[in-house]
Amino acid sequence: MAKSRKRSAALLGLLLSVSMILQTDLIVRADDDDLSELRGGVAAVLDPSSYSSTEVVNAMVEELDLELETEPEEEKESTLVMANVKNALNVRSDANENADKVGQLYKDCGGTILERRDGWTKLQSGNIVGWASDEYLLFDEEALALANDVGKTVATVDAAALRVRKEPSTEAAVLGTLPKGDIVEVISQDEDGWVCVDYEGDDGWVSAEYVALDFVIDAGETMEEIQARKEAEAEAKRHVNYGEYTADADATLLLAALIQCEAGSEVYEGQLAVGAVVMNRVRSAAYPNSIHGVIYASGQFTPALNGKVNSVYESGRIKDNCIKAAQEAISGVSNVGDMTHFRRNNGREGIVIGNHVFY
Repeated sequence: MAKSRKRSAALLGLLLSVSMILQTDLIVRADDDDLSELRGGVAAVLDPSSYSSTEVVNAMVEELDLELETEPEEEKESTLVMANVKNALNVRSDANENADKVGQLYKDCGGTILERRDGWTKLQSGNIVGWASDEYLLFDEEALALANDVGKTVATVDAAALRVRKEPSTEAAVLGTLPKGDIVEVISQDEDGWVCVDYEGDDGWVSAEYVALDFVIDAGETMEEIQARKEAEAEAKRHVNYGEYTADADATLLLAALIQCEAGSEVYEGQLAVGAVVMNRVRSAAYPNSIHGVIYASGQFTPALNGKVNSVYESGRIKDNCIKAAQEAISGVSNVGDMTHFRRNNGREGIVIGNHVFY
């Protein structure tokens, strides 16, 4: 019996030595009486034909019938933070209500946690670096859930010109071309070597080799950015009577250009719905009160941020249906009620029109 115990102890020592070599953080728990003899001997376990040293340990564990536990990996604390407000949240220079405002976070905006103290969080969101009260923030699982709900994966073109195809094949027909630096929303990455993107409301395919992928959430604005936006709004601002919105030809064409970028390949109802979302925001206290201000608000419409709206607007090549949709939306027509958001249909609850869901 003593000899058997010595042998088991020696085998246990060998197992621990192998474990240390492999740097596997193992906790071995076994009673001497539970240790069983190695049926094939150590030579059988250390067969040179073994695939890996890990299999050696696994085989020895099985032969010795030991209870092994891995040390649980310490979970990394999430640095994601999301705004939990209906309209806007002030970000301040220090962790108190009397500190100067350095920026604002809006509904569905998020950022990165830099520091936390006394019920306040120092965060970075876009160009904002400052403090916000924890009372108006979401953290951990709640922040992640909201980010997954409102965020999106985008592809940035890293080629002089990139063809968008109808199918994931170089033999497929071409829908259009994206210039270098253009940003489009990613629909899926199911096909090896290809990425499905939103091309004016239609599904298009681009080569994964020529795009960079990022998951993005809306960022807030610094006070300087807010001031610059308000000045631009004042330049383009037109009369609002909270019923029919009176706009000149430039504002109408600007809205039509956005509609074309977001839903140019959609059915007319989808184009009208995009225009209605913009006008619902114009009439909402949570957004700027001009077409220009809504379209160019920080982090809202990707085609506006990457210059595509400007390009379409300046080209003058805007589809008649998109102009008609803009005119109807401005006149007060809405086929999505008072909804202020839309995205590619991903199963989210809302009104589905074409490839988009409005909510």
